[in-house]
Amino acid sequence: MSATTTTPDSPTVPSKSPGFLTKAFTAKGPGEENSGGWFTRIVLLLVVGVWLLPTIGLLVTSLRTPAAANDSGWWTVLTEGGLQISNYSEVLSATSGGSTLAEAFVNSIVVAVPATVIPILIAAFAAYAFSWMEFKGREPLFILFVALLVVPLQVAFIPIIQLQVQIDSFLSGTLGFDNFTLNGSFLAIWLAHAGFGMPLAVYLLRNYIGALPKEVIESAKVDGAGHFQTFWRLIIPLSVPALAAFAIFQFLWTWNDFLVALIMLNSAAEGQVATTYLAGLQGTFGEQLHLLTAGAFITMTIPLAVFFGLQRFFVRGLTAGSVKG
Repeated sequence: MSATTTTPDSPTVPSKSPGFLTKAFTAKGPGEENSGGWFTRIVLLLVVGVWLLPTIGLLVTSLRTPAAANDSGWWTVLTEGGLQISNYSEVLSATSGGSTLAEAFVNSIVVAVPATVIPILIAAFAAYAFSWMEFKGREPLFILFVALLVVPLQVAFIPIIQLQVQIDSFLSGTLGFDNFTLNGSFLAIWLAHAGFGMPLAVYLLRNYIGALPKEVIESAKVDGAGHFQTFWRLIIPLSVPALAAFAIFQFLWTWNDFLVALIMLNSAAEGQVATTYLAGLQGTFGEQLHLLTAGAFITMTIPLAVFFGLQRFFVRGLTAGSVKG
């Protein structure tokens, strides 16, 4: 006769009932109720539709005739029809401010790439220093960096231009560099965009780098690695998601920027970027709406390629470092 061994039941721990978001995003079995999930999907589809509506309108307007684009809304194409692709060939050959769309396209790349790389490099060094280096005044200096986020860039234009003029005067009058002019050059807009993007870059990267495992940094010190070696061989490879997330933000801002390019670059043809080109292309009274939308749709290709190429790092780079533990 065998004896049956019983074990005492484990104590029952009361648990909270799942909230709405938990129910909505938890997979249900066949036949189980999933009303919260369906509601969430419907809301998300509506949000996506609202966000896509302007892009659809832009695409439809870029395919309409000049008269139709100026006289009626894009949604009337459902009853009127009359789409054409000749607007795209016309905008590729049109000139605005003495430059073509291809030249403005290249200038936008020349502006956006260095204006993205420069603040990332500088901010990464600063974020490492704020996170893992001990020095006097570290926290107040970081707070000062973050406080610059609330300063509108418009208030900085006049001081920046005055500084550029003084630098040009010093270089030409004192050092004899008559052929070098900072004001109105690509270098000026690179430095301006780098300065405007630096506070957010330092803030994001400091949060991410500061959340990296302390044991990794300490083991590098034990192995004899200095700060520079630790930064390049450990911090940079581990911080790729945060670097990519900020790169997306900064590239989109500089690519779509109009005001800084209008003020910092010369008005000559060699200084036209895509946004200033499109502003001149629409005409004095906005009568070239079909060309404006076609050109805008073409210039969307590079930002979309950058975003979809780096999107797998985007959410990780923004959320990592926000919660520790």
